Amino acid sequence: MANFLGNIEAKADAKGRVFIPAQFRKQLQSYSEERLIMRKDIFQDCLTLYPESVWNEDLNELKAKLSKWNAVHQQILRQFVSDVEIITPDSNGRILIPKRYLQLAGIESKVRFIGVVNKIEIWAKEKTEAPFINPMDLGGMLQDIMGDNKDNLQ
Repeated sequence: MANFLGNIEAKADAKGRVFIPAQFRKQLQSYSEERLIMRKDIFQDCLTLYPESVWNEDLNELKAKLSKWNAVHQQILRQFVSDVEIITPDSNGRILIPKRYLQLAGIESKVRFIGVVNKIEIWAKEKTEAPFINPMDLGGMLQDIMGDNKDNLQ
């Protein structure tokens, strides 16, 4: 499984085409991921690119928690899958971000690709100028999540 890490600036052209950063492209190629699934992130004003295999795993996990006999569950699934676009990079590693997605994420030209473990986020560059979490708060949050168990020291 790919492990996307890093933060790379790029520029979308007037048609919404942008090059996937080389380090991410290499990882996608090494795992034979030819298609990507794009959707507006559920929680943030960015776009998320899922390698197709990751998308399928996430979708299967969601479907396992939903009942096909529950109307609200069906609406959730319908909304989740109807807001996606299947993206195939061209031979140069460029993708076309559809205009509606550019608008949803507030992207005009400059973008920032952020690797988030098994997926890639695409942000309008100006939305990433400030830290996502105050650096002073991050340590405390990590301590709350990970605990401060002395047995974990190595």
